[in-house]
Amino acid sequence: MATSAKKRIWGWFMFDWASQPYNTLLLTFIFGPYFAELVTAQYVADGMEVDLAKASAQSMWGWVLTISGLLIALSAPVLGAVADSTGRKLPYIWVFSVLYVFGAAGTWYADPQGFSLPLVMGLFIVGLIGMEFATIFTNAMLPDLGTREEIGRISGSGWAMGYWGGLLALIFALLFLAENNEGRTLIGLSPLGGLDSEQREGTRFVGVFSAIWFILFMVPFYIWVRDSKDRPARTKGVIAAGLRNLGRTIKRLPRSPSLANYLASSMLYRDALNGMYTFGGVYAVGVLGWSVVDVGVFGILAVIGGAIAAYLGGRADSRFGPKPVILVSIIALIIAAISIVMITPTSIFGFAVLDEGVVAGRTASDIAFYLAGILVGAAGGTIQSASRTMMVRQANPNRMTEAFGLYALAGKATSFLAPGLIALVTTLSGSQRIGVTPLIGLFLLGLVLLLWVKPDGEDASVWESGT
Repeated sequence: MATSAKKRIWGWFMFDWASQPYNTLLLTFIFGPYFAELVTAQYVADGMEVDLAKASAQSMWGWVLTISGLLIALSAPVLGAVADSTGRKLPYIWVFSVLYVFGAAGTWYADPQGFSLPLVMGLFIVGLIGMEFATIFTNAMLPDLGTREEIGRISGSGWAMGYWGGLLALIFALLFLAENNEGRTLIGLSPLGGLDSEQREGTRFVGVFSAIWFILFMVPFYIWVRDSKDRPARTKGVIAAGLRNLGRTIKRLPRSPSLANYLASSMLYRDALNGMYTFGGVYAVGVLGWSVVDVGVFGILAVIGGAIAAYLGGRADSRFGPKPVILVSIIALIIAAISIVMITPTSIFGFAVLDEGVVAGRTASDIAFYLAGILVGAAGGTIQSASRTMMVRQANPNRMTEAFGLYALAGKATSFLAPGLIALVTTLSGSQRIGVTPLIGLFLLGLVLLLWVKPDGEDASVWESGT
């Protein structure tokens, strides 16, 4: 019995729902800050001064992300080209789903009493690669889900689903798993199931929880989503064919300046956005002295903002097209980035504030950082949704997975740049605040390049030969 179009769309939505916890719980709001705490404590125990230890921990996190970004950048377009040549995407999604689960669960080994840094870093990178590659092939299915006018709404709704899934997972983790410095969760409980708070088992179990979440909620995807039957499956000569087609696409980029400019623009602004996501929690722990639970509350507000904005942004995308949505989102992210740099425990934009509770024990600086985080979440949700619909408009319709491989390359070719720059500037300056300033420049460059992108992409004649 054929699966209905509605079920196929909902199955596709469920990938965003299932995979989001890796971004929300591990990369951004819980494991990332926890990792920074562990590394900072190790450096301090070795005799390093506290502020320098915090900056060094931020640098270490940057190098972890730099390594994973390089691995993804080198592999993504080749895998996409091969997938297009085989005519199949689902087998690749299966393989990378296994890596997601293996890597996410592996963060359990980050024991505060002593752990192998290379092992934990390696497992985290494996899971991140699995998530990113599975996303490439899932994104490439988007054009098959609706018409040109519908895919903006579908993309926005899918991204909103991901945010809501991440939010629900984050709330559960904060209420029942992740413990603060007193060994209690957000509502004052010990971690669920007798997990030992002294060994930070509640926080460490977040990775295992993310793996279980992914397995459970990917079931509708695998039941309802099928590869397009427009092209027959191939098994012979697919690697050589894929590489030839990839070479042709790259050579053709100078003849398709809109696509080339879009790839360059998205390369920069998505890299900067990922930098804000992946360093936001680490930054708050080091600069504002927040606990993992504090960062989690911050995450709830940011994710709610992102979910609502992604849904509304999808509607705006369908009505006005993705380019205006991306432009407005970049401007909002520049404002947020400047704001974050200008917030310290005792000042906001240079104006002195009291380092004491104003609302519910939160200082004025805490509240200002919350507001900046909500803006990042809202603008980030809309820009990521609109970016993949813009890619559909810019790409060769006959080479869509390859195009999303290039899109991933654009997102990852310099994915080492933001964390690398942050790591480098933080190391040179010894300051976490100064260390994140490169993000502002990346957003500005992305905004300038976007001005040369055609809203509806290249004329079809560009793709007529050699497709």
